[in-house]
Amino acid sequence: MSAGLNDNELISKVLRGDQQAYAGLVHRYQNYVFTLTLRLVKNREEAEEVAQDVFIKAYKYLADFRGDAKFSTWLYTIVNNTCISFLRKKKLVVHSLDDEKVFKVADNRDAGFRADGVEQKSKQAMVNTAISRLKPDDAVIVTLFYKNEQTLDEIAQVLGLEVNTAKVRLHRARARLKELMETQFSHEVKDLN
Repeated sequence: MSAGLNDNELISKVLRGDQQAYAGLVHRYQNYVFTLTLRLVKNREEAEEVAQDVFIKAYKYLADFRGDAKFSTWLYTIVNNTCISFLRKKKLVVHSLDDEKVFKVADNRDAGFRADGVEQKSKQAMVNTAISRLKPDDAVIVTLFYKNEQTLDEIAQVLGLEVNTAKVRLHRARARLKELMETQFSHEVKDLN
């Protein structure tokens, strides 16, 4: 069907009215979009909802795709803007530190993180967990570069930065990731060496 077609060929088919071709694009990029969305939104159910919104917007504005960059770069811009809009609309729940229930919930979550750390021995799971604990900006740039194999030029274009700024941010995000892994996953990192 559309598996052998590249992104631009699929987009051309969609613009000519072939909705099945868009299903091919969705299938090709659903994991990419969900991973990026989850890194920003942090809640699985909300990330699924936002990812659906991303594909709806991408379909609606597909005619605006000029092909100057890769489709994934253009799609990332929609992911980023949709996530930012979602997070702005969502009000953060603030709890008083005087409430003892807050400490009980925090203790339970901390125990869950320790249990998860023991269960997740694989290197990929450990790295994913570490990335999820980074600040969103750091997590996004690391994900784009390493997991989605975007070039620094593409990352700079998507994030609206100069290439050198993207390079510096990636360098700093790597350093923070390394520090985080060495402090929070010291035993696992030692086992890997």
